[in-house]
Amino acid sequence: VQLQAFGGGLVQAGGSLRLSCVASERTFSTLTMGWFRQAPGKERAFVAAISRGGGGTAYADSVKGRFTISRDAARKTVYLQMNSLKPEDTAVYYCASSNRFLPTQREQYEFWGQGTLVTVSS
Repeated sequence: VQLQAFGGGLVQAGGSLRLSCVASERTFSTLTMGWFRQAPGKERAFVAAISRGGGGTAYADSVKGRFTISRDAARKTVYLQMNSLKPEDTAVYYCASSNRFLPTQREQYEFWGQGTLVTVSS
């Protein structure tokens, strides 16, 4: 599975961004999709995941109520809508795919995209 993430950029605190991740695999609809982020000097951390049918989601506590993950099967794309952004959300964001149900651990994902940088200024 090849994944390509895009949509990052520079935004002021309180602003919004929407990240997208396009999958090459025609079996996209059978995969759980997730977003992780890695801030400078920190380990890659779970942000959100969505089940293959879209009916189940999971979020890190730090983004609950601000971020929303969704998917479009026809476009083979998963989205991360990020609202009320904070400087601490600054990181490289990665999308990933898994054959498990709503995994939150990095090692439970099999394929990864290249990452897109989100910078939130104060």
